Amino acid sequence: MLNIVLHQPEIPANTGNIGRTCVATGTVLHLIEPLGFSLSEKQLKRAGMDYWNLLDVRRYINFADFLEKNPTLVSGEPDAPKLWMATTKAHQVYSDVKIGPDDYIMFGKESAGIPEEILVEYEKSCIRIPMGQDIRSLNLSNSVAIVLYEALRQNNFAGLQESGELHRLHWKA
Repeated sequence: MLNIVLHQPEIPANTGNIGRTCVATGTVLHLIEPLGFSLSEKQLKRAGMDYWNLLDVRRYINFADFLEKNPTLVSGEPDAPKLWMATTKAHQVYSDVKIGPDDYIMFGKESAGIPEEILVEYEKSCIRIPMGQDIRSLNLSNSVAIVLYEALRQNNFAGLQESGELHRLHWKA
């Protein structure tokens, strides 16, 4: 199961949107504190709609606590899940790497991204979304959706419903 990691998110509506996306995709959401809001805020609940109670959300006091509670990320074993760092500072594009079915994709806070003190240790797993040079970054919830759905595509949308039906009418074919 894929994992989304938010390092010190600041905007409750973005985190609510990300939580809803995680529920829709069966993805675990990891929140590394400090958060810039309370998990009981109305904006978070409104964006997450009534799905928040279905979300597998895990909280950590800091990045070291996150690593300690997810020891497979630092095991060094070849088949262990990998920690990807989504950052505008990366040299490689997110769609050019193979994201495994149990990997973790980390995003930084809206105002500053992932701290460089963390990024410098993960240079080979830093990935970016291509964009014009006159913009600092994309919206956090949009960025998560872009990279997460590429990871899901790479893993054949495992466990997700790939077709739908009309509610009142029927398809003609």
